[in-house]
Amino acid sequence: MVDRKAIGDIGEQLAVEHLEKRGHKIRNRNYRNRTGEIDVVSSYGVYIVFTEVKARSGLIYGRPGESVDYRKIKKIRRVAEGYLQRKNIWDLQPRFDVIEVLFKGGETEINHIENAF
Repeated sequence: MVDRKAIGDIGEQLAVEHLEKRGHKIRNRNYRNRTGEIDVVSSYGVYIVFTEVKARSGLIYGRPGESVDYRKIKKIRRVAEGYLQRKNIWDLQPRFDVIEVLFKGGETEINHIENAF
């Protein structure tokens, strides 16, 4: 049986490393408020980037990012709004990214979708 939590944790770590290599400054991981959670919050140039990480061990249920549906987008936006208010961030433009991490056949594929929604 595949340990979904372990896949998610490894995927999130790989996503953070991917963002850092591209110049993102990680502000928070697994930021939570009463509305929900955002996997990674980072700064990148004029942006504050809210990143949802989706990791899978195969394509049987489709691409990982396809699971970010309207309800999930709405929730992420509400959490991000609360984050900006709580941290008093008004000088950076919000951006919402999705990082897909796909583990298949001993290889890892990372797909970074900027401005996903």
